Amino acid sequence: MSSFTNRWPHFPDYIVDITKEIWEDRGVATLERYYAPDIPVRSPMGASRGNKAVIAATMATLHEFPDRELFAEDVIFSEDPAHGFLSSHRIVSTATHTGDGAFGAATGKRFTVRVIADCAARNDTIYDEWLVRDYGGMVRQLGSDPESYARALIVREGGPEKASRPLASAGEIPAVYKGRGNSNEWGQRYADTLERIMSADFAHIGTNYDRAAIGEYAGARQALGRDKVTEVWVALRSAFPSASFAIHHQIGMEGGMLSPRAAIRWSLDGTHDGWGAFGRPTGARVHVMGMAHAEFGPFGPGGVGLRREFVLYDEVAIWKQILLHKGTL
Repeated sequence: MSSFTNRWPHFPDYIVDITKEIWEDRGVATLERYYAPDIPVRSPMGASRGNKAVIAATMATLHEFPDRELFAEDVIFSEDPAHGFLSSHRIVSTATHTGDGAFGAATGKRFTVRVIADCAARNDTIYDEWLVRDYGGMVRQLGSDPESYARALIVREGGPEKASRPLASAGEIPAVYKGRGNSNEWGQRYADTLERIMSADFAHIGTNYDRAAIGEYAGARQALGRDKVTEVWVALRSAFPSASFAIHHQIGMEGGMLSPRAAIRWSLDGTHDGWGAFGRPTGARVHVMGMAHAEFGPFGPGGVGLRREFVLYDEVAIWKQILLHKGTL
């Protein structure tokens, strides 16, 4: 593996191992060497710079959810000589809410949600990161809902004038990683699919997804079959019908004893001007930071169908933008 020590035989081993070492083995101090000192980290709820901020956030999460486990489902990655590796790491995260913190007073309730993190790495160091946690799924399992939680969060932060702002654009913090992934055919196939869906060509799902497709979506929701998958995408797009769609990272790969698969980091930027997943239109300016993985199988036109899809965006961050626009709680 180029530009990495021989501790890890393959790049996915590095990503999976250091994630466990940091979180489950309590090696928080290893972030001093695994993360670059000035690393930018972006999530839908905001952005930070530097590994010190990552260390502080990690400790706060471990206090609130001390038994948190992170199970690696897949690492979809690319490599090029100029930028090193880009990984898109899909995780199933489970924990019990036993400490007071950002999610309020301890509830004793457990959650299981997915997380996707895109990381750029070289020389044993992650130097750029994009991260989406399924906060909508978390708050539902902890006894609330995304809109109510966002409203309470704004109040705790001092009201609409003082509350922290979610990420406003994909370029709010300039990228250190200047690549876009790779040009593999499976990444391009999935990129074409998302472009068509975001152009309201929902019939594409009916002809290009496996009849038995399983989708795992924001809010810890599962959709079985083409019709239910279509409902999820329509609900999102109809809330922001005039928003512009963009793809930022695109990776396709084969091998690793897994199906051909793809990872896409994408965004929607525009106005909450339609009825859909976020209720009555408000006219709020909204940035949706999204990440998606897809796996392909043999059942579809020409012998190819999209058989599994994983799509994350942060419902809480979206509701926070809508509520801050309204200015009243």
